[in-house]
Amino acid sequence: MTTQGETLNGDYHHHHKHNHGGIFGEQTELIFSIISGLMLGIGFLLSFINTIDTWISVLLYVSAYFFGGYFTTKEAYNTMKKGGFEIDFLMLLAAIGAAILGQWAEGALLLFLFSLGHALEHFALNKAENSIAALARLTPKTAIVRKGNRQVEVPIDQLKVGETIIVKPNSIIAADGLVVKGKSSVNQAPITGESIPVDKQPANDDSLAFDQLAPSHQVFAGTINGAQVLEVKVLKKARDTTLARLIELVNVAKEQKSPTQHFTDKFEKYYVPAILVIVILLLFAFLVIDEPFSESFYRAITVLVAASPCALAIATPSAVLSGVARAAKAGILIKGGGPLETLGQVKTIAVDKTGTLTKGEPRLTDVIPYQDITRKEILTTVLAVEQLSDHPLAKAVVQGALSELKDQPKEQAHALQAFNGRGVQAIYQNCKVFIGNRSLFEEELSLSLPAELAERLIELEATGTTAMVIRKGEQYLGIIGLIDQPRPESHAVIRQLQEIGIKRIAMLTGDNQQVANRIAAEIGINDVYGSLLPEDKVTIINQLKEQEDKVAMIGDGVNDAPAMTNSSVSIAMGAAGSDVALETADIALMADHLKALPFAMQLSRKSKAIIKQNLWLSLAVTALLIPASIFNFAGIGIVVLIHEGSTIAVVFNALRLLAYQVDEKLPV
Repeated sequence: MTTQGETLNGDYHHHHKHNHGGIFGEQTELIFSIISGLMLGIGFLLSFINTIDTWISVLLYVSAYFFGGYFTTKEAYNTMKKGGFEIDFLMLLAAIGAAILGQWAEGALLLFLFSLGHALEHFALNKAENSIAALARLTPKTAIVRKGNRQVEVPIDQLKVGETIIVKPNSIIAADGLVVKGKSSVNQAPITGESIPVDKQPANDDSLAFDQLAPSHQVFAGTINGAQVLEVKVLKKARDTTLARLIELVNVAKEQKSPTQHFTDKFEKYYVPAILVIVILLLFAFLVIDEPFSESFYRAITVLVAASPCALAIATPSAVLSGVARAAKAGILIKGGGPLETLGQVKTIAVDKTGTLTKGEPRLTDVIPYQDITRKEILTTVLAVEQLSDHPLAKAVVQGALSELKDQPKEQAHALQAFNGRGVQAIYQNCKVFIGNRSLFEEELSLSLPAELAERLIELEATGTTAMVIRKGEQYLGIIGLIDQPRPESHAVIRQLQEIGIKRIAMLTGDNQQVANRIAAEIGINDVYGSLLPEDKVTIINQLKEQEDKVAMIGDGVNDAPAMTNSSVSIAMGAAGSDVALETADIALMADHLKALPFAMQLSRKSKAIIKQNLWLSLAVTALLIPASIFNFAGIGIVVLIHEGSTIAVVFNALRLLAYQVDEKLPV
């Protein structure tokens, strides 16, 4: 994690390549700058008193030079050692030039204002940096490990995978892991941005990997335990936790350049040499114009100060850093300026269905007995058989059957055999039981279904239900139906996205078209693409891009990776639990719901607007100051005042993003 005194971003602004600390600690530069201003002010006032020798004022100006120029000289020296010279060097040159001309007061003013702007800019940018640094402070330094009957406190970097840690009430959880004992609610806001605590309870199976765990069993380092003691099995080392990855990715993100930044870099590449040519020409103006060399020199130095692209260099990075920091606070990881700018320009969104718009957890909705079979007989049979399977559909059947029957079947089933994508068979009450879809019976077993069952099957499938036929021995028992439920927030989020100007929302799914249509109708989406393979999703994304220019793709980052890679900006949901999602997506919504998406889009638009304002301000000030200084309308004092003022204005404008709340006029 970058500390306050270290570089914020070495390549984007020369002002941040050195340590700003000193004898007065972190704020030394600011204090030096204030002393410089005091010396300058006293010297200036004394110069009006005739009885006081002028050398006293000059002495005060020299000390103003020392305090105002200390960090600037240090910076210029460090840069020159590396074989370059930048704005600090130019400012120093301008101040020395003013002293040679005997204009000590103006030289001191230049160094005072430059160092003040420098110090305030550093102070302001640190606020954005600290928002990100706050993430690093979430992890406790130690954890309590259970060793037999003893409890031992160990540093978190010595925690081993497989150890059990004890999390006391209201303390911060030290590692990513699964709950093995205790029930408590955990505040996950620091990682996922969710405001409501999530209830946690022990997992039945402690052999699962971290990203296979249900949210109720999974805990993240940096989250805050509620009122009860939890025991957690450590599943990731300290450096591999979601929080550690998040900090690392945020640090990488703030280094990434945005399209606007690439534009300003290109602009500066041609702009700086052009200005240097103008300055050299102005140095020799006394050969053409009837004026002393001192005047030409002064004008050239003033133009040098006026044309330094300070505000331009900091305009975009400061806004990107603030935007990324604000998003991280809301549980949204934006990987740099590119995605931050692009997301706000998107008018078309493609959304994966399963696990994104729906929970990806089917629920048992239909139990249809055949002839004189009872409902209880069907449920008892499917419960006995499906308990042996770990398939997601089997889990949903077991959960549904248990909630109705309330108790286990008296007899156990055994000898489970799975038919991939078709169903299962097992032995129950000395009979072979088959549970599966139409193709299990018609293709695998070469049986034709009774007309009544076949009709009911068609009806159910038409409504988007996953239907399974049950046969025990020679007898058909009936049909059960499961439906994947839309997430409760999906409808509201889709409406919000439409209200903030998203013109087209397309749903992509591998499920059949009927299932897709039913879910889409429930949550308010008109564009529906069903029965898609991963490569079909890529084709649809490319078609949408041709029609709509920029397209965002939202998925869970696993089976959607190819489509997400082809989109203009990819968004993964529920990324806190998935390494794949964190890696593949441009933007990761840490919580496992879509609620943060409208906020992310509006933050992106706000960031883009602030970047534009900053660019216009910095370009306008430069365009105004260069001619003004060439034609002697403004001296060094005025130029420095306006120039450094614009740099500080740009930074503080960018910092408004840190406090950004959703626009009240927009219903989010």
